[in-house]
Amino acid sequence: MRTAALLACDWGTTNLRAWTLDGSGAVVAQRDFPLGVSKLAPGEAARRFEVEVRPGLGAPALPAILCGMIGSNLGWTAVPYADCPAGLTDLARSLTSVAEDVRIVPGLRCEGIARAPDVMRGEETQVLGWLARHPDRQTGRHIVCHPGTHAKWVLVEDGRIVRFVTAMTGELFAVLGRHSLLQSDGPADDEDAFDQGLAAAGEGDALAARLFTARARVVGGKAEARSTPSYLSGLLIGAEVASVPKLLGHPPSQVSLLGDAALCERYRRALSRTGVRVEVFDGEAAAIAGLFALGAPP
Repeated sequence: MRTAALLACDWGTTNLRAWTLDGSGAVVAQRDFPLGVSKLAPGEAARRFEVEVRPGLGAPALPAILCGMIGSNLGWTAVPYADCPAGLTDLARSLTSVAEDVRIVPGLRCEGIARAPDVMRGEETQVLGWLARHPDRQTGRHIVCHPGTHAKWVLVEDGRIVRFVTAMTGELFAVLGRHSLLQSDGPADDEDAFDQGLAAAGEGDALAARLFTARARVVGGKAEARSTPSYLSGLLIGAEVASVPKLLGHPPSQVSLLGDAALCERYRRALSRTGVRVEVFDGEAAAIAGLFALGAPP
C-alpha cells in the first residue's frame, strides 16, 4: 500500500483537482472539488483548503503544493509572476509559502505581442511536468500547445520556457455562441461542419470577415443552423493554428499538444491539415508530474 507524501492541487477558476502522491510521484488518492477561485469570497481559500480539501483526501499534515489561479488576485494570495526564460529550478526557487507547509507555484510572464506582457498560471506546471516525464525533451527546441479557454503556445528551449503567446479562442467560442447572432442550440459534434470551418479559416487573417461566413452559410445557403457551433469551432481553431504559432518566431514542423484529450483531438485535426506533425500528451498526468517535481519533499 502506497503512503502519501505530498498533497498536490491544480486550483483553477472553476474547479480544484487534488491528489495525494507517494514518494515517487505516483497517485495515492484523487478528488475534485467545486471550489474554483471564481466561486470563493475574498480570504475564503485558506479556510476551505483546511476544512474541506485536506480532510477530503486524508491529508491533514502533508506538505502541499498548489498551482493555477489560486496564485492570482482572485485566489489565496497574489503570487508574483516569474519572468521568462524559466525552467524547473527557477520556479522551484520562486515558490511562495502561504501557510505552514503550503506553497504556491508562481505563474510566468514574458514579453508578448506588441511588447505588451503575456502571462500564464498553471500551464507552466504542466509544461514542466511534460518535460519531467520526457527527459529527451529537455534539450533542443520544442513548441507546446495547451488548448483551453485561453490557449497557450509555448516555446521551450533546452528545458526552459522561453516565451509564449495566449489565444482567447475558447472564450471567443463561448461568447459568440451565447451572445451573438451566431448562437445556436446545436452541439459542437458535427465533424463535417468542423472541417468546413477549418477550411474557411484560411491563414487566420481577416477573422472578423471570416466569422460572418458562419451566419451566411445558414441564412444564404443550405447549412443547418444546428451545425453552426461545429463550424465556428473549426473556424476559430483553424485561424489560431494558422496564425498564432508564427508569433513565436519559429513556425513549427512539430507541435506537442498538452491537455484535455477531446480538445487536443480538435487541435490535432487542425494542425494535421497544415502538414504539422503532432504528438498528444495527457494534461492531468503532466500537471501531477510538474507539481511533484516542484514540491517533492526532500
